[in-house]
Amino acid sequence: MELNSAQAQRAIFLAAVCSQTYAQFSNPDGSFVLPANYSLYDTIEARSLLSVWERFGFILESDEEIVIAFRGTSSTSNWIADAIASQKRFSYIKDDVLAHRGFTGIYSSARKQLTAALRRLDPDKPLFLTGHSLGAALATLCAIDVAANTERAPFLFTFGSPRVGDHAFSKAFAQYVPNSYRIANLLDVVAHAPPPVYKLPKRNKTYDYSHVPSPCALNFQNGSVSANHIIGNYYAELAKREPEFAGLLSETNPGFCPGTEFMIPQIAGN
Repeated sequence: MELNSAQAQRAIFLAAVCSQTYAQFSNPDGSFVLPANYSLYDTIEARSLLSVWERFGFILESDEEIVIAFRGTSSTSNWIADAIASQKRFSYIKDDVLAHRGFTGIYSSARKQLTAALRRLDPDKPLFLTGHSLGAALATLCAIDVAANTERAPFLFTFGSPRVGDHAFSKAFAQYVPNSYRIANLLDVVAHAPPPVYKLPKRNKTYDYSHVPSPCALNFQNGSVSANHIIGNYYAELAKREPEFAGLLSETNPGFCPGTEFMIPQIAGN
């Protein structure tokens, strides 16, 4: 599908939000740049595959809406979790579906905190979920969980998402989360993993993987596997579609947008 102007502007904003999840993880004090008129409601803590608790994103709130953003891969243990591509039942919905074991394990460790936060937050405010790479997978799991178990109807915008579950998961997701925008660079290898049929090494067991809707294709080549995947280049490509909006966003939010880190930021901490 093609993003309309309003959807493209929302995607640009949320790509910038996603970029700040990496700043939050990298900075020892968990600081990052808040967009104007948003406050930090909570820091998401989750347990990686090696049982290390890490910052995995944040919950933002404004007078108009709530944004939950999940971080992509930034540590060795996350890469290991990415590689555990066997599947397990996603038990938070009634449907009989399978999801990526590594992604599900990380999401499950943060679910209690997320559920508690959503109970306290205004149920009438629109909820936007977003993430890049591994964070996109976590946001996808969160979206179907929230849609199935609360009165909220989340909007999901992901960037460079891997496949998250089997065909049954994708089918159920489409029913629960109609407002989904899976933005993927056609030359981003992460967006093509795991393969549609995944075979465990040295075993006969295979798993099927299907992407969730709705695909929004980008096509940019920046010369390397990492450059075709990083969130800053997703932001840059999207910004070309709405340059006036992107320019205003950068101007009014110093240091918030990828590529403007040299500017003096407004900081949020833990």
